[in-house]
Amino acid sequence: MLQTVQTYKAADYPRLSRMPGFSVQLAANHMKLYQGYVTNTNALSEKLTAMLTDGKEKTPEYAELKRRFGWEFNGMRLHELYFGNMGSDGIPQRSAQVYKTILEDFGSFETWKKDFIATGLMRGVGWVALYQDNVSGRVFNVWVNEHDGGHLAGCMPLLVLDVFEHAYITDYQLERAKYIEAFFNVIDWEAVSKRCAK
Repeated sequence: MLQTVQTYKAADYPRLSRMPGFSVQLAANHMKLYQGYVTNTNALSEKLTAMLTDGKEKTPEYAELKRRFGWEFNGMRLHELYFGNMGSDGIPQRSAQVYKTILEDFGSFETWKKDFIATGLMRGVGWVALYQDNVSGRVFNVWVNEHDGGHLAGCMPLLVLDVFEHAYITDYQLERAKYIEAFFNVIDWEAVSKRCAK
């Protein structure tokens, strides 16, 4: 008997098409890409469930699909975190716990921002994430290669920045620094604060 497979639905982010520094075309292209990750996550989940039901879990095909599932799922989830922490005025709330934690671990907001931007300007494609360790409460700026390499185990992504070219090339060509500046102007710090442990 085939198990019922939970399907994921692409979330809607209407604020994306109204953000200063981000064109409607860029937002539409990025949403289409994200929807592809959702579709692929669902398709792989169905295939893996069917193969498991059919006793094909020890095949090379199953192993490759299992590896690919993590990549597609992370692509889906990282986009949701990224879109979810955008669409506001970029002004951090100094009374918020995330702001206080950044000050504790980096000494100043400016030092943290300098490190976050430097991480985002590293050569390569992937993501930059401000992670919080669920054990110690410390925060770190981390480079995530593609979707899967560099995540910190047991940590929560608080702020996520997409640094694949598709996130900025439509509006900024190869000017990644200008894109990151635009990103900082639309960060939704309230959304970031909700992800932060008390």
